[in-house]
Amino acid sequence: MSTYSELLSKSYIERFFLSANNKYNLNLFVKRDDLIHTEISGNKLRKLKFNLDKAVANNCQRIVTYGGAYSNHLLAVAAAAKIAGISSTGFIRGDELNQDSNNVLVRCGELGMQLIFISRESFKTQKSNNKIALFDDDQTLFIPEGGANTEGVLGCCDILRDTPNDYDYIFVGQGTSTTSLGIYIAMSPKTKLVVVPVLKGYDSIKEMSKLSSMMGIDFNSSRVEVLDEFHFGGYAKSNDELEEFISNFNDLGQFKVEPVYTGKVLYGLNEFAKKLKGTKKVLFVHTGGLNHML
Repeated sequence: MSTYSELLSKSYIERFFLSANNKYNLNLFVKRDDLIHTEISGNKLRKLKFNLDKAVANNCQRIVTYGGAYSNHLLAVAAAAKIAGISSTGFIRGDELNQDSNNVLVRCGELGMQLIFISRESFKTQKSNNKIALFDDDQTLFIPEGGANTEGVLGCCDILRDTPNDYDYIFVGQGTSTTSLGIYIAMSPKTKLVVVPVLKGYDSIKEMSKLSSMMGIDFNSSRVEVLDEFHFGGYAKSNDELEEFISNFNDLGQFKVEPVYTGKVLYGLNEFAKKLKGTKKVLFVHTGGLNHML
């Protein structure tokens, strides 16, 4: 496997535009974390970097983590564990599912991940496990859903490393707040973070506050703006309007977005731009996606 630094160095910043006529008065930039790795995609390697270091330092033979049916975190853990020569287990939300329910779960199985399907009630009580303990007689690192622990947040701080820190706004999708909190910690005090939660009913400020409190970090919610109306029904949900927007954007040939995370963020950015006055410098953090799996 390439070293972390080699993989992360594939990410760079470039200009982009939202539409063919570039109608908004914005200086738009994208952080291309989607180029880091095909399956350990985007922010996923960043969230796993220090967790994998922790597993190795503690002689762990297995990683256990948690996710839903279309979790790119699960896929990333399965791929990273295989490369590192560590066994992996994924607890999947939904005991009505099985390994053949979709391409993501099929691929996790192909990568050697043991898949255990549990009820939504059980998942809710287990998904935040963050410890080292025995599992099936293996010394095991338990990583919370979405990599939502201190190691995951600190890894995401590096998204802005070697990046001009003079943006008016930084846009990012939100599933567990891990990536957004890492960006929040690293960004300039003059920057506002705009988060687009992809889960219906997700309380962004509450979850970011909880995670920052766990880390002993001061969190000022006034530096964060939440666009919570662009989930399109919930995680991995979509509709014709979103699909048309994504198709039109992808046809521009700049980079690809998908309907789970990045397409929703760009849709939210497009709507947000209509309200802005004056020239603004905006960074969109491309956190990868599952285009090839959906």
